Amino acid sequence: MPTEPEFDVVVVRKEKIADDAVSLSLRGAGAALPAWSPGAHVDVVLPSKKVRQYSLCGDPANTEEWRLGVLREESGRGGSAYVCDELTEGARLTVRGPRNHFALVPAGNYVFIAGGIGVTPILPMLQAATRAGAGWQLWYGGRRSSSMAFLDELAAYGDRVRLWPQEERGLLPLDDILAKRDGALVYCCGPAPLLEAVEERAREWPTGTLRVERFAPASAAQAADDRPFEVELARSHKTLTVLPGASILQTVEAAGVFALSSCREGTCGTCETEVLEGAPDHRDSVLTDAERAAGDVMMICVSRARGARLVLDL
Repeated sequence: MPTEPEFDVVVVRKEKIADDAVSLSLRGAGAALPAWSPGAHVDVVLPSKKVRQYSLCGDPANTEEWRLGVLREESGRGGSAYVCDELTEGARLTVRGPRNHFALVPAGNYVFIAGGIGVTPILPMLQAATRAGAGWQLWYGGRRSSSMAFLDELAAYGDRVRLWPQEERGLLPLDDILAKRDGALVYCCGPAPLLEAVEERAREWPTGTLRVERFAPASAAQAADDRPFEVELARSHKTLTVLPGASILQTVEAAGVFALSSCREGTCGTCETEVLEGAPDHRDSVLTDAERAAGDVMMICVSRARGARLVLDL
């Protein structure tokens, strides 16, 4: 697997955007930043060497500056707390990417549904849909108004944005929202209960109508019947056995073969690997149903094999 390029960036602006969230504006330190498209995210390598994924939420047309939105997670692993509490303007960071598993597909109409900081990847989608002349509506829910990010920016879109603070209005009225979608593509990002509720209502929709992005992995697949299987690494000329309880990624690393990775829980897409032979048992929270059916790539941090053998481009 080829390594992804890394870029050094400087934090040129840090702003509070909600009770427990900040935005970071980043500029390249000595080199231009690569182009990106709505729905993309980047890996941010913090000074502690922790790697965290954050969605790009600025304007893709701005080639000089990236913007990220970061929620301070009280029960997190310390990355967001560092960004929100300690990171200062002028600080240098390393980023990898961007990569996009939540791309905006051209359409005439969209329904966007966001919960909390899940609004971040949707912001550039609103810009793109507006520029393309598409119809759209955003339903944005949060615990309370003060916890909802980018409200001033969203106000410019008028009544196409429906704000839904839970303490004032209760949960988002998903039945009403989705009953009136009228053929629109639906994009949803936010906490797991919101995504699961939308997915439940979308079970009978045509493939590709709903796209979701997760900040945490979907419910883990049953592992009680996991069996050992072989992986042949085509470029490294090695054949390895992946045992129950071990991932392909762990097995590859133990054999001294480098594979790019980050979250190790099937949500970021960093470890996506080409499958040359065999059928993957997909357990990630990234690939679409169509991509899973194609079976030509897999996330080796969580996914396994349906049969006895896989051949991977590693």
